[in-house]
Amino acid sequence: MDEKKDKNELNFWQDHSATFLEMAFRTDRRERIKKPDGYGKKTGVCGDTVEIFITGCNGNIQNVSIYTDGCLNTNACANTVALLVEGKTIEQAWEITPETVAQYLKTLPSDHAHCAELAVGALYLALSDFQKTNRDPWKKMYKK
Repeated sequence: MDEKKDKNELNFWQDHSATFLEMAFRTDRRERIKKPDGYGKKTGVCGDTVEIFITGCNGNIQNVSIYTDGCLNTNACANTVALLVEGKTIEQAWEITPETVAQYLKTLPSDHAHCAELAVGALYLALSDFQKTNRDPWKKMYKK
């Protein structure tokens, strides 16, 4: 039994791209920002939750932080979304899709494609909130 467990553990490390592994275990973007310019939170059918916090200026995304309580696949997808949109314009960020995230990761298991959908869904909510904040900047001081 232990031999089988060890074999499966080795397969995990060998079966995933270096990009996937980096994004799955990355923690430097894990932060809840108070009063972000854009905020989105989405919970998937699997029970995982992704929160995305955006700060920016003049329609440009300067910083993206994430918080997730999900599995490694969800963490990989959320980190990928943050990486792909940081430094982009709001229009460029809207072009990110779950397929973009899966392609970047290279080895996201097909049965975890919903993790990419979850992360991108949270991004879209954050982008929408970011646009509202840019239209009415006075509302930012009332955010939590």
